[in-house]
Amino acid sequence: MAAGLQTRGPKGKPLVGSLFEFRRDPLGFLTGLARTYGDIAHFKLGPQDVYLFNHPDHIKDVLVTRHRNFVKSRGLELAKRFLGEGLLTSEGELHRRQRQLVQPAFHRQRINSYANVMADFGARTRERWQASMTLDVAQEMMRLTLAIVAKTLFDADVESEAQDIRKALTEVMQLFGRVTLPFTELLDKLPLPSNRRFQKARERLDATIYRIINERRKDREDRGDLLSMLLLAQDEGDGSGMSDLQVRDEAMTLFLAGHETTANALTWSWYLLSQHSQPEARMHAEVDEALEGRVPGFDDVARLRYTEMVFAESMRLYPPAWVIGRRALEDYAIDSNIIPARSVILMSPYVMHHDPRYFPDPFKFEPARWTTEAREARHKFTYFPFGGGPRVCIGESFAWMEGVLLLATLAQRWRLRLVPNHTVVPQPLITLRPKYGMRMQVEPR
Repeated sequence: MAAGLQTRGPKGKPLVGSLFEFRRDPLGFLTGLARTYGDIAHFKLGPQDVYLFNHPDHIKDVLVTRHRNFVKSRGLELAKRFLGEGLLTSEGELHRRQRQLVQPAFHRQRINSYANVMADFGARTRERWQASMTLDVAQEMMRLTLAIVAKTLFDADVESEAQDIRKALTEVMQLFGRVTLPFTELLDKLPLPSNRRFQKARERLDATIYRIINERRKDREDRGDLLSMLLLAQDEGDGSGMSDLQVRDEAMTLFLAGHETTANALTWSWYLLSQHSQPEARMHAEVDEALEGRVPGFDDVARLRYTEMVFAESMRLYPPAWVIGRRALEDYAIDSNIIPARSVILMSPYVMHHDPRYFPDPFKFEPARWTTEAREARHKFTYFPFGGGPRVCIGESFAWMEGVLLLATLAQRWRLRLVPNHTVVPQPLITLRPKYGMRMQVEPR
């Protein structure tokens, strides 16, 4: 069935459509598409029909109201090569069952208990920093959040492996640039150097995950963490437990998703604070008054309201998950349009978060946008850094608390300043990383 007449978009080139324009500058291309063609824009990536939804009502319809009409799109189909059938990539009944199994690790009481671990690791990091030290803050935040997720969810120590894990994860992410290419499945089977690097990176990450699983299988202790839940889980039907592969898929998904996104959000927060002295001064004043020099705990999160607003505004300007995709299972009617079955629908937090209809002067860093009143006055799906609906990020509350506590803990002692002439460019891979890292100098407050 052809798309409805209301849908507009660029004609593109024969055979490839808008493939080259999209790959050259995904953020600029999608933003321009929304501004030029409105709330629903159509374009082609090779033979694939793609629709960009750029209205909160439409996004809610896909993610919440009619979520059963859609499955994850091609990017996460490719992710199965790496994550297997984990929470991020599984569908239908398998996803529902696995989410139900993992959910207790993210219940409020459990999340509260993680606060001390987060603040403790933050305090250790600030002790290691020294005045005038130059750091790649992107790497620092990745090391810090990796250590926290390993300790809180798996009761494991991976700090000594952080650099290797980051390198391996970068190799894996580079492969996702292929997701828009025709014949991706064929490319995956060729003896290409990139495929060999991907396989080596996967093996490196698997080594860490399987080491943790094997150690825990041996001691058989229920430590009350996520890994214990996975290892002790039994099928309701035959009472069988999860295989090492099933545990690996869930552990890998939460291990990596649980640190990569928060690390990026923190990195962009430090960058934005370094460029805006008034919000930085206001956050420092709040931290000093609320904490009075002590390391924060769970009860302090509520007192760090402006710090939370800084973190929220950072994720508005640089949302870690910059695009969300779904594939229509059948023809889908919306707003006088018919979206054909098998079409991909993209919803971009980056595009929505920079829409002047909802965020005046959208490229300005303004934490005051996140007062309770301002937040409640907006449609929920004008801002959705963690997605929405039944597949909303299971670790959302974990990430909010971690972001606030780490900003506060590190800012008690230090401020960070961008190294002169360091180029800052967002790189839209699976997440929105700074392309050249974030080289900053540590200054005492």
